[in-house]
Amino acid sequence: MAGGMNLASAYAKQVDERFYKESQAMMATNNEYKFTGEKTVNIYSIPIVPMGDYTRSGSSRYGTPSDLTRNVQSCTVNRDRAFTFIIDKGDKIQSEMVSDAGKALARQVREVWVPEFDTYVFAKLAAAATAHGNFATTAITKSNAYEMFLQGEEFLGNHNVPDKGRVAFCSYRFANLLKQDPAFMKYSNMSQEMVIKGVLGECDGIKVVKVPSSRLPAGCAFIITHPSACTAPKQLQEYKTHDNPPGISGWLVKTFGQRAA
Repeated sequence: MAGGMNLASAYAKQVDERFYKESQAMMATNNEYKFTGEKTVNIYSIPIVPMGDYTRSGSSRYGTPSDLTRNVQSCTVNRDRAFTFIIDKGDKIQSEMVSDAGKALARQVREVWVPEFDTYVFAKLAAAATAHGNFATTAITKSNAYEMFLQGEEFLGNHNVPDKGRVAFCSYRFANLLKQDPAFMKYSNMSQEMVIKGVLGECDGIKVVKVPSSRLPAGCAFIITHPSACTAPKQLQEYKTHDNPPGISGWLVKTFGQRAA
């Protein structure tokens, strides 16, 4: 018998599962880009040329042509993450077979991998917004929550971010303040399916998703973004379950994954 492990002859054949949330950050990302090398994703953008006046004489009537260049943003894998655990066959038998390798793997993914991934994505989004000056430091209250939300929306609109597809991630505290604003409740559009998925509702076409404060950067009330602004390509993601590997009577579960910054 393994020391310190709760084994008994009368356990119910089920596991008292903990509460968990599915990934919410996936709504803020896209997977439109592929790895071009061993560790790098190249994201290209093509600049534009200015308009000019048409001249009705000479050989350059449209103006002087410019060569279109291309801007390249390189994202390099900087996170190799993994986890592993053992399910001893004797422990599994003596605990009424509740230690199933597949279920344990799924539990590990939803309770460890998903929170870490979401926290990482939200931190990256907040850092990028801060680096470009796209943030406000005004304290949020129930008197200005809706106004601050609209200011964020206005900022995106003035920078040509598409109206369709925008999504806002907010803390539960911000959601509570927002819901106390009668103007927000008047213009929001809620449905039972949205509530189940943690979506507070839609405000002016923007999904508002409630996120545990532990997954948002410290002091962050909400983030409004668009999936086209953030890519999350996976280079390698593998799950392995070894049945009776050398030196172990039972199962060895291992997971490894890489993501670009």
